Amino acid sequence: MAEKRRKFDAEFREGAVRIVTETGKPVAQVARELGINDTTLASWVSRARQSGPAGGGRAGGRAG
Repeated sequence: MAEKRRKFDAEFREGAVRIVTETGKPVAQVARELGINDTTLASWVSRARQSGPAGGGRAGGRAG
């Protein structure tokens, strides 16, 4: 049977990403502590790193 997907609000996602980026803890450890899938958290962290610093803007895009 299909499992019901949980929805996480932006505040929760941002907080989880912040824990990983600011503490340097492994994604798997933080995910386990928060009770979420580590693949889910890894994708949030990846997206946050691609979008640049918190606060919105990209600083000029790709180097090169």
